[in-house]
Amino acid sequence: MKLIIAIIKPFKLDDVREALEGVGITGMTVSEVKGYGRQKGHTEVYRGAEYQVTMVPKLKLEIVVPADLASRVVETISQIANTGSIGDGKIFTLGVEDALRIRTGETAETAL
Repeated sequence: MKLIIAIIKPFKLDDVREALEGVGITGMTVSEVKGYGRQKGHTEVYRGAEYQVTMVPKLKLEIVVPADLASRVVETISQIANTGSIGDGKIFTLGVEDALRIRTGETAETAL
C-alpha cells in the first residue's frame, strides 16, 4: 500500500475529488494547512495598506491506496491540480506497512 500526500490550491479540491472518484478512490483525508516553498509568500493589499503574506493557505490530501493504483492517483492529481502557475503544490508517495479498520478488524488492503 502507498500513502499519497498532496498539497494543492484550495479551489482545486472539488475537481481533484471528482477525478479521483473516477479512478476508484472512495475516501481521503483533507486538512487546511499553510506553508511556503520557493514562492516565499506573496504581497496583498488590504484597505489600501500593502502587507506580505509569508504563509500561503493550501489543502493537504492524504490518501492510502493499493500500490498498483498509486501511480495513476499521482498522475490524476498532478493533471487536475495543475494551473501552470507558481504554488500549484507537491505530491509525495510513501510506503504503508499495514492498515486496520477499527470497526471490523479488517487489515491491509481490505481495510481501505
